[in-house]
Amino acid sequence: MTTLVVPLEAAPNPLLPHTAEIIFGFVFLVLLAIAFAKVVVPKFEQAYADRTAAIEGGMNEAKQAQAEAKAALEKYNAQLAEARQEAAKIREDAREQGAVIIAEMREQANAEAERIVTHARAQIDAERAQAVTSLRAEVGTMATTLAGRIVGESLEDEARQRRTVERFLAELESSESARQAVGTDS
Repeated sequence: MTTLVVPLEAAPNPLLPHTAEIIFGFVFLVLLAIAFAKVVVPKFEQAYADRTAAIEGGMNEAKQAQAEAKAALEKYNAQLAEARQEAAKIREDAREQGAVIIAEMREQANAEAERIVTHARAQIDAERAQAVTSLRAEVGTMATTLAGRIVGESLEDEARQRRTVERFLAELESSESARQAVGTDS
């Protein structure tokens, strides 16, 4: 067996790579960096810019939607306040119309009551006049009959009878007026 002995100076160090490998690795790294900078980084930058624009656009849209919602709420509140004012005006108008209608109805009722009272008074006066006329005729007939019995002669003559009755009633009315005058004085 023969062993080969190699001097230590001529043997390559196993921890150090070959120079060709270092150069090849450095060139490959530079090419990879250039390709990465030309292709991948712009795509990342574009994606980042798109994402930023989308977020800012979404925020702007949200702010715009919030502003529109606020405007719609203010408009709704204004319409609601207007509707409340209109409802209050309608209620007030209804109260006023109700008061007017009640006043008119009272006025009509008072007029109707006055008409009924006037009619009743007229009817009572008519009935009183009719009763007085009827009583005068009956009193006249009774008076003539009674006077005829007292005097002893017949008072069947119509003209005489009428004069006698009228005289009797005139005396009755004058005595009644005298009683009322005495009652008023005391």
